[in-house]
Amino acid sequence: MSALSVLYLVLPFPLAFIIHDAEETLVQHRWMLKHTEDIVTKFPRTRPMAEHLLSLDTKAFAIAAIEELLILLAATCYVLIDGIYAMQIWSALFLAFSVHLIVHIIQAICIKGYVPGLVSTILLLPYSFLGVESIWYVMNGMELALWGTAGIVFMIVNLRVAHWLGKKNRENIHTI
Repeated sequence: MSALSVLYLVLPFPLAFIIHDAEETLVQHRWMLKHTEDIVTKFPRTRPMAEHLLSLDTKAFAIAAIEELLILLAATCYVLIDGIYAMQIWSALFLAFSVHLIVHIIQAICIKGYVPGLVSTILLLPYSFLGVESIWYVMNGMELALWGTAGIVFMIVNLRVAHWLGKKNRENIHTI
């Protein structure tokens, strides 16, 4: 990965993540309390996910976001030391993050309104587009599909782990 790519893509990624997840963390629980019934009424299949998200208070969500941030920081450091497959690993995480941003836009369109993370999503779309375009220039279509899929699968699995950690640590904090 070129020094310029590291400067304008890799190093800002944790900051972009912090901005996005700060908006989600600050808004998510109150927003879910207010909108869960409307969402479940309009989209009945979302009930399990809506109930799960409703069970994550702000502390639990923040703990989950911190776990995810630590992974991004590790990947960023790995790029800086030029580790083996560092660009591919970083790209997988970046592509998953970019898909996550698109999911927020789709959610907002479906409910015809604001969803937690939408404002930062709109602000981060140019950065995301630039990153995906840059990845596209260095990977062929098959590599892009492979690493993008790997990133999305990792994101889904890790999201479950992060939410579990958030709930578990929240429970431990309350018992102290």
